[in-house]
Amino acid sequence: MEFSDTIVAVSSAAGGLRTIVRITGPQTLDACQRVFTTPIALGANGVLSSSVAVAPGVAVDATVYLFLAPHSYTGQTLAELHVYASPVLVATLLEKLLAGGLRSAGPGEFTARAYLNGKLDLAQAEAVNEIVAGSNRFQLDAAERLLSGRLTRTTQAARSALVDCLSLIEAGLDFSGEEIAFIGPGEAVEKLAGVKAELERLLAGSIRYESLIDLPAVGIAGAPNAGKSSLLNAMLGHERSLVSDRRKTTRDVLSGILTVVPASPDSVADLPASHSKRHTSNSVQCVLFDCAGLLADPEGILDQLAQQAAVEALRHCRAVLFCVDATKHDISEDLAIRRLIEPRTIFHIATKTDLLAADPTIQAVARLTGSFAGDFLPISAVTGQGLPQLQDLIGRSLTVPQGPAGTDGRDVTALTARHRQAVGEAVAGLDEAIAQIEQGSDEVAAAMIRAACQALSEIEQQPIDEQILDRIFSRFCVGK
Repeated sequence: MEFSDTIVAVSSAAGGLRTIVRITGPQTLDACQRVFTTPIALGANGVLSSSVAVAPGVAVDATVYLFLAPHSYTGQTLAELHVYASPVLVATLLEKLLAGGLRSAGPGEFTARAYLNGKLDLAQAEAVNEIVAGSNRFQLDAAERLLSGRLTRTTQAARSALVDCLSLIEAGLDFSGEEIAFIGPGEAVEKLAGVKAELERLLAGSIRYESLIDLPAVGIAGAPNAGKSSLLNAMLGHERSLVSDRRKTTRDVLSGILTVVPASPDSVADLPASHSKRHTSNSVQCVLFDCAGLLADPEGILDQLAQQAAVEALRHCRAVLFCVDATKHDISEDLAIRRLIEPRTIFHIATKTDLLAADPTIQAVARLTGSFAGDFLPISAVTGQGLPQLQDLIGRSLTVPQGPAGTDGRDVTALTARHRQAVGEAVAGLDEAIAQIEQGSDEVAAAMIRAACQALSEIEQQPIDEQILDRIFSRFCVGK
């Protein structure tokens, strides 16, 4: 990558009212002056308003956010032009900037400059891409922890401790003929074991970012006031969704990470006949979400937007929990809504059974089963009836990588495959180093410690391997 020139790219998503044109490099100030209709003072960081000359006789309102070097994202002078114009006018503006000597930015080139100018380490640079690519709040939370430098701080501390221990061992080798003991075998093993344990805790207390991206989704669907929000809260164990007797309370898509532990054999007796087969897999994780109540005939723009968001979310999920209020007598609306969705797997849920006695519940479930031509599981979010069986159904329908036991996605370190490989290699090297010290082979142990340090340094890629940098930043989108 060539970083001595000035680059430009659109950095905002397509389709919005506002378009952000990002410029960075030594000619940033000159480029801004050429396109603004009136001279503006660009001598300090700040927010400046003016208009941009897109073409002869055509100008649009714009705001420039200016960050002078080195106090910018890239470490170079950077400007963001926020313009309110059609895509055609934005394209014309870009052509004008390019004709003035700027170059179109490549994928990830803004973040690559930030990395090479020391504004981010490589793990943080990778986190930027994960934030851009994130599609739910758990991916964003994990990427933000990576961006905060948590991984780098942990590995730097481990590497520093290893370098200290290595220097003492190598000093002992240099003075092997003298009666000088810089560090004894027991102390060396203790230090290395401590670093190894810390790295193992990092691996054990983390979730693969790739598995977080690929966590399957399970959606809760049904008519308004069908008990979906209460079911979401009961499944997650905390109030994630607002519960109200009023219809259409939920407008947005609300979600949480659900860890499903297979139910005990005793609980299987209450499962519908078609779901009686046991599955003995370990616990699994999924993103459980509650979307706005579907409507057979949406009214108004808000209902239509909520319906579109709900149907789109349900279309991409692995399984759907379709809820019907067991106390309802007229289920024509529910039948119409059921025809709106075509999930891969669906579980029919009869909710609010705590409002019915035993016999009426049996009768309601039988009526719903016949009307929908599918088995219904009676559920009460209040009493917990049916929740273990429902978790068991979800667990049997999913096959996902296991995250750290007991985590909810809010406080774990997200490691990419590259990070996990580097930490794993360091742990393996320390295992061998400890074994060699215990056998009296300090020279081999020193080589293994050095290899562990090198493995940890791979996370930040020092020294820089250009091919690895190209591979990492090629995954970015243009403008980031």
